[in-house]
Amino acid sequence: MDINITQLLASEEKRQKETITLIPSENYASSSVQRLVGSVLGNKYSEGYTNRRYYQGNKYIDSIEQLAMTRAKNLFGVPHANTQPYSGSPANSAVLMGLCEYKDTIVGMNLSSGGHLTHGHPGITFSGKFFNSVQFGIEEQYKKLQSDSVYLKTGEPLREGLIDYDMVSKIVEANNAKLIIIGSTAYPLILNWQKFSKIADRFGCYLVADISHVAGLIAAGVYPSPVKYAHVVTTTTHKTLRGPRGAMIMVTAKGLVKDPEMGTKIDRAVFPGLQGGPHDNTTAAIAQCLEEAATPEFKKYGKKVVENAKLLADELLAGELKLVGNGTESHLILVDLQKISGNVAAEALEIAGIVVNRNSIPGDKFPFYPSGIRLGTPAATTRGMGKREMKQIAGWILEVLEIVKEERLPEESKKRSDFIKSFVRRASVNKRLLTIAKEVRTLCKKNPVP
Repeated sequence: MDINITQLLASEEKRQKETITLIPSENYASSSVQRLVGSVLGNKYSEGYTNRRYYQGNKYIDSIEQLAMTRAKNLFGVPHANTQPYSGSPANSAVLMGLCEYKDTIVGMNLSSGGHLTHGHPGITFSGKFFNSVQFGIEEQYKKLQSDSVYLKTGEPLREGLIDYDMVSKIVEANNAKLIIIGSTAYPLILNWQKFSKIADRFGCYLVADISHVAGLIAAGVYPSPVKYAHVVTTTTHKTLRGPRGAMIMVTAKGLVKDPEMGTKIDRAVFPGLQGGPHDNTTAAIAQCLEEAATPEFKKYGKKVVENAKLLADELLAGELKLVGNGTESHLILVDLQKISGNVAAEALEIAGIVVNRNSIPGDKFPFYPSGIRLGTPAATTRGMGKREMKQIAGWILEVLEIVKEERLPEESKKRSDFIKSFVRRASVNKRLLTIAKEVRTLCKKNPVP
């Protein structure tokens, strides 16, 4: 193999082994999944669908794709599944393309409130430019909670959530929405699928549930399933499902009642609408991860992911950090850093061996320089970490944030990039950060990547 790639691969493998991944969208796929991604299946081309290909030699590919679809339908309890989307963004785009016309109105949660770019983020995205996107947020609800001292002292996540469903209903009605798309990219609490369903049913629009972050938790039975309530369910396969970098689109029984041709419309939007041939190696790996997700061991894993997230959140709250929603009911935690920039916190934590991502919090205007960081426990749980490790990790996070608490991002945007570069240079030689990184490596050796 090429020496340059070999060296870079070895370096990345070392980085993954010696650091703690707390990015909630990252995980470690099983060795079986990884072998299938690198298998001879990547040599084949198979435009079309099972038994309707444009190429010869697809006898076994058809069987593999059929297996993946069957397992998806069985695991999530749906009558129709498409396992061909290359990733989550094309999957969501295919649903919009299949069910909506140009400039139809779609409603989704805005980016700073926990929505995704593909949920109608205005201006630069396909969903925000091709359709009339109207978004709702949780900024006002979050702002009201800041003065609620009783709530802030409870140490419990906000059970009723932060979404004003009456406001969502008014937005859908006022804009004659064709489709509602909802997901939990950075929303740590439970999404009330039933309330969204009632809104969609009342005004006759489609409800699309993007479960990319919580699909594995749903499969494990530790997060509510939207299948009874939504018309379409989309998901990636590499986050809490521990599969390859792929995606699926599932049409529910409710969706087929609303439109018996819904599955066909979405399939046509995937191919030939947006894609050519599927990645057959990925399809096989999806089939494998779905089989793994149906096991009792995976149910235990999903339960542990949520337990670890709650443990980590409790420790951070005890350290007087501010968490959006005052905790979590899923796998992810959103930390409101207030005066510390998310960029500063994420860079310092990486130097200390803890990998997170900077993230917008409700009300943030500039996603590149947000006021928060997003944490998640899927990858750490895959490594076998539990209560003791969560407490230790929380202690490190609190210490790192204490070290950088006086760092302030310049108000003038032109100066911010240079400030971050200067900060990284200074932080890279901070003795305590480097000592924490050494302690992290010791913990990682005790909990190796599987």
